[in-house]
Amino acid sequence: MEPTPADAALRPERPDDAAAITRVTKLAFRDHPHSRQTEQDIIERLRRAGALTVSLVAEAAGQIVGHIAFSPVAFSDGSAGWYALGPVSVVPARQGQGIGRALIDEGLAALRARGAAGCVVVGEPALYGRFGFRSHPDVTMGGVPRRYVQLLAFGSQRPTGQVLHHDAFEAG
Repeated sequence: MEPTPADAALRPERPDDAAAITRVTKLAFRDHPHSRQTEQDIIERLRRAGALTVSLVAEAAGQIVGHIAFSPVAFSDGSAGWYALGPVSVVPARQGQGIGRALIDEGLAALRARGAAGCVVVGEPALYGRFGFRSHPDVTMGGVPRRYVQLLAFGSQRPTGQVLHHDAFEAG
């Protein structure tokens, strides 16, 4: 595991972090070519629904500079115990410094500690492949090319069928 930069510390989200998380997420996705600029809204809807299973921040010099969210997902085959990674955000000035990687590693470790079956992410295969995520031909998500729908199983169970994210991803 790549260490977090010495000036950044990871910790669970606290109630008074919501505004800073919104700011970090907006900044991180502002120029992203595949963003609909709703990532901060998804996080807020997950929070209100009590569906932020793991929510971590990276803090440096008293400022939140990164955030990651994990929420439950369902599969059409009934597989249980799976979670979605995302959104993950790092302020542009701090990207490429290992903060995002540290957030992902720490979040996946937290899911494993909870006894999760695994994690799913929609994203770039080259990036998430470094963490062990792989696409599978028998796992889909409506409208998303299969190569971007990737799984990381923590045991021998691997779901099939369609990934169904929490309703917070669809609203708004």
